[in-house]
Amino acid sequence: QVQLVESGGGLVQAGGSLRLSCAASGRTFRHYAMGWFRQAPGKEREFVAAISWNGDTVLYGDSVQDRFTISRHNAKSTLYLQMNSLKPGDTASYYCAAATNIGVVVRLYDYWGQGTQVTVSS
Repeated sequence: QVQLVESGGGLVQAGGSLRLSCAASGRTFRHYAMGWFRQAPGKEREFVAAISWNGDTVLYGDSVQDRFTISRHNAKSTLYLQMNSLKPGDTASYYCAAATNIGVVVRLYDYWGQGTQVTVSS
């Protein structure tokens, strides 16, 4: 079991920045690839970014490429998502998730946090 807790969400104006964190506990964090997903009301959960266990491989969704940066600190068992140039369309609940292998598909991820809300005003 891996327990994941997101933090860092909030309300920000368009063009602003936020940094999300995801603290992991339980089984060894460094054994897992990690991902960020988001879900807006009435929409399906959407892939945002993912990172391999050692950080060598990162993946981004098309809508966040060049604006968001995923990173991890294995010694602190923490995952991060730096979000810059935020747009109203980025408004959603953001979830971190853990998987055996890196990927962009929701079903690959075995463990999920409870989510943190990000709201971007125009």
